[in-house]
Amino acid sequence: MTLVESTRADHRDEAERLIEAILPLTGKATRIGITGPPGAGKSTFIERFGLDGIALGHRIAVLAVDPGSKRGGGAILGDKTRMAELSRAPAAFIRPSSAGEQSGGVARRTREAILVCEAAGFDTVLVETVGAGQSETAVAEMTDLFVLLLPPAAGDELQGLKRGIIELADLILVNKADGPLEEHARRSAAEYANALRLVRPSEPGWEVPVRAVSALTGTGIGQVWDDAARFRAALEATGAWDRRRAEQAKAALWAEIGDGLIERFRATRAVAAKLAATEAQVTAGTCSPAAAARGLLAAFLRE
Repeated sequence: MTLVESTRADHRDEAERLIEAILPLTGKATRIGITGPPGAGKSTFIERFGLDGIALGHRIAVLAVDPGSKRGGGAILGDKTRMAELSRAPAAFIRPSSAGEQSGGVARRTREAILVCEAAGFDTVLVETVGAGQSETAVAEMTDLFVLLLPPAAGDELQGLKRGIIELADLILVNKADGPLEEHARRSAAEYANALRLVRPSEPGWEVPVRAVSALTGTGIGQVWDDAARFRAALEATGAWDRRRAEQAKAALWAEIGDGLIERFRATRAVAAKLAATEAQVTAGTCSPAAAARGLLAAFLRE
């Protein structure tokens, strides 16, 4: 995993050979993406969900992406401490990673990390996103089941929830349905279910379940495992499962092309020679970003 996540050029060559070698061992696991706003209780939910899954005989891998510092580039990577019990389970593996400069809530090598976990024999791979807001959608392009975890919300908060991420969700869970918040969570789940009637389902024939759950007490967690099994069975029956996997592979291809082009662009001598001065002109307001970009792209294409 360290090799796959490394940014060193010599490590990338080794990592790509490794991924090619393990490809025949991949593809059998269920890939579950879990996103939601800060404070929704994603780590607590994943620990409870993972422990219940282990009790059912599953082997669970968790790829937890933490936000990276824009200044120093580091990350706290505290997910193992928040999932202390799960991290000690022999049938579980938890790998915290920094998102770095990546947007979309995932790290650059999360796709390859999923393949490594599958080749290692884990039958369920959970990808926990940064959870910083509406951009948390890249994980939907690399997982099979996209789960949106939400805290109990009032009507105004429901209105503020962006439609885009709702349209991508295959399962919506309202967490913290325990103690004084239980009734509030159940009411919120009913409101979200009503709102979903205005949204086209992510897959034909699949009505997105909305459940009130408690990661603290375990209420409703077993039903989430049932939902995951029903979802996979439903998509396999229609052929949509294989189509999703094909779309994941295509998305990975274009992500690699985009990242590779950006790296090559910045490393090109003609661009490197002009980049600092061009950035200074843009920040000073003497050149528009569009015009500056056209100039740099022209220099890149002439190289």
